Amino acid sequence: MTPTRGPSLTLRLTLLFALASAFVLFLLGLLIGNAVERHFEEQDLDVLNGKMQLARHILERDPGSQPKETLTQQLDDALTGHHGLIVAVYDQNGKTLYANESMVFPQDLLSIGATPKREQPVKWNSNDDQPWRGISSMVKLGTNGGGSYTVAIATEITHHEHFMTSFRQTLWGFMSMATLAMGFLGWFVVRRGLLPLLAIKRQAAEITANRLHTRLPVEAIPRELADLADTLNGMLSRLEESFQRLSDFSSDLAHELRTPVSNLLTQTQVTLSKARSADDYRDILASNAEEFERLSRTISDMLFLAKADNNQIIPNQEPINLAEEIGDLLEYYDVLAEEKSVALSLSGGGQIVGDRLMLRRAVSNLLSNALRHTPNEGKVTVRVEKNSEGRILVSVENTGSDIPAEHLPRLFDRFYRVDSSRLRTTENSGLGLAITQSIVFAHGGDVGVNSEGGKTRFTLSLPCIHQ
Repeated sequence: MTPTRGPSLTLRLTLLFALASAFVLFLLGLLIGNAVERHFEEQDLDVLNGKMQLARHILERDPGSQPKETLTQQLDDALTGHHGLIVAVYDQNGKTLYANESMVFPQDLLSIGATPKREQPVKWNSNDDQPWRGISSMVKLGTNGGGSYTVAIATEITHHEHFMTSFRQTLWGFMSMATLAMGFLGWFVVRRGLLPLLAIKRQAAEITANRLHTRLPVEAIPRELADLADTLNGMLSRLEESFQRLSDFSSDLAHELRTPVSNLLTQTQVTLSKARSADDYRDILASNAEEFERLSRTISDMLFLAKADNNQIIPNQEPINLAEEIGDLLEYYDVLAEEKSVALSLSGGGQIVGDRLMLRRAVSNLLSNALRHTPNEGKVTVRVEKNSEGRILVSVENTGSDIPAEHLPRLFDRFYRVDSSRLRTTENSGLGLAITQSIVFAHGGDVGVNSEGGKTRFTLSLPCIHQ
């Protein structure tokens, strides 16, 4: 079943770019629309305030000393030449004293209350659905502290509303087209910007098991993707190293197993070629048993190293007296040392926390390796000491020919051979030093080797018990 994939990065960035553009254009449209609306409102307010000043000037003279016809004529003269302008004057009881046209003003415009003048104009629609904008003000009668009139002035704003409707339609239409254009432009920019990522994809797709040496060209990649390319190159390096180790390991393992299997097969075929006595069959089976034991040890060692490679070796944690454990091992190898007249010695001591059996195996591999390459009447010395960094050092030193310096770094590799003088015997699988290294690493330690002046020294560095 094919896994469901999310939206592409190009689509996500394009949508984000389009949404951001639409938001900015929307705010810009609101700003422009409100600015134009305020401009028309200020224009209307200038006209209304001007007429209010004329009406105030006329009404502040005592109307009681003038005939009503004179007041009406003066107000009509003030409104001459202004189409769509309505003025109404109301007394304290709400009675209409003057109105140049019939108009029902909204109550909130006439209810001035304690405020002598309404600062903001009021907008409403009349009964015939015509839009109006008006203001109102309270005018004192004469100069003798008489009563007051309420003056309401309004102007028709139909042409303004038609213009604003057309303007908003044009503005929002332009913004919609601009959003689409910005979205397309964003898609084009994103596609261009992601070309280096597509190039990385194509180059990574060309890397196979036979081309793990290929690396992504960091120099040709933008700075934002350089870290990604470095990470991928690091991953390729680790894969190449692991693949090479696996390839070498498989080749070495096949070579190691081929010899005993070939010996077993040849010996069995020769045995079956003719009838033999019971003693002959017994000798052949004993020889085959030795080969099977060697195969079993090799397979067991390989399984141990496979677990070590996958961090599946979990040592037990128990206090270990290294002097006692190594002393027991020297007693075990004492018989082999006597056959070659090799002197074994142990000095120093120390305690660590770890797996007793694993550490015995690690030191045993070093002792076995040292005795195998020490000439007759040679010497094997084991030292246990604590260094200045608070770690326990276990060194196994043997006399004999030096190991060339170019081989020292690879001595702990599996199945590695230095030369004919250090080839494995039938007892050696070539994995002892590799197993020793894995055990020491599992205990948080390290291994080292030095060979000069006719002496070869293997050193294990292990964490000690803090008292």
